[in-house]
Amino acid sequence: MNIHLIANNLYQEEGLFFSKSKTEISYPEEGNADCAQIEDNSFWFKHRNKCIETVVKKYGEGKPFFDIGGGNGFVAKGIQLLGIETVLVEPGISGCLNAQKRNIKTIVCSTLEDAGFLPNNLPSAGMFDVVEHIEDDITFLKNIYAFLETNGLVYITVPAYQMLWSYEDDYAGHFRRYTIESISDKLRAVGFEMVYSTYIFSILPLPIFLTRSLPSKFSKSKPAYNIEKAKDAHLEKKGSMQSVLNNIWQWELSQIEKGKKIPFGGSCLIVAKKR
Repeated sequence: MNIHLIANNLYQEEGLFFSKSKTEISYPEEGNADCAQIEDNSFWFKHRNKCIETVVKKYGEGKPFFDIGGGNGFVAKGIQLLGIETVLVEPGISGCLNAQKRNIKTIVCSTLEDAGFLPNNLPSAGMFDVVEHIEDDITFLKNIYAFLETNGLVYITVPAYQMLWSYEDDYAGHFRRYTIESISDKLRAVGFEMVYSTYIFSILPLPIFLTRSLPSKFSKSKPAYNIEKAKDAHLEKKGSMQSVLNNIWQWELSQIEKGKKIPFGGSCLIVAKKR
C-alpha cells in the first residue's frame, strides 16, 4: 500500500511514517510501555484479540485494515497474521517502536486527523479501547465516518457500564464507559448502520465491581498505579479455575461466530457500516 496516496501530511523516517503536526491525546505517556509488559501473557488481551479476529474474518471480506490508536500493535499483529493488509495508526512513539519489533509492516506514528488521511479512502478501521479516550466522541466518530469508503466497516471495543468506573479508568485517561445501546446510538447518530454488537468478557462485571469499583467509591485517597499488580491480574492462571474461564471464552467465541449476542460483559464489541 502506498500510504502517501491516501494521506497528505506524512514523512517517512527509519521505516515509520510520521505526521508533520501533533495533537494532544488523553492517554498516559507510559501507557504503551505498561501494556507491552502485560499483553503477551494476558488472558484479557488474548481473548479480546480472538473476538476481534472472529468478527474481522466474519464480516471484513479480507479488506485492508487500519488499526487506529493500536498501541504496541498487538491487535494489528493478529489481523496481519490472518493475511489481511494491516496499517497501524498510533500517535505514541513507544507503541510504534514496539509494533516495529512485532514486524507490523506499515506503521503511521500519528493520530488519524494529523496524518491527513483523505476522505472516503479507508476500507475498514478498528478502534479497540480507543473511543473512551476521546472527550468529544461524537466528532471523532464523524471523522471516522468521513475517512471510510462507502460500505466500509468500523470495528470498536469500549469498556462497558459506567457503574464499573474505577481508578483504573482514571489511570487510563478514560472519559466514560458505555453500554451497547449508548455506543450504538452515537454510531447511528453520525450515519453508521449497525452490523453486529455484543458484550464480551461476560464473567467480569461482578469481580470488577467488587474489587475495583466499590473500593474506588469508598477510598479516601487514590492509590498509585502498580504495574506488578496489573500484570498479576492479567496473568493466565493454572488449574481448574483457568479451565472454567477457558470454557467461558470459548463459548463467547462460538456465540460471536454464529452472530449471536452475549447479554452482558465487561466490554462492548461493535461492527458498523458506513451507509
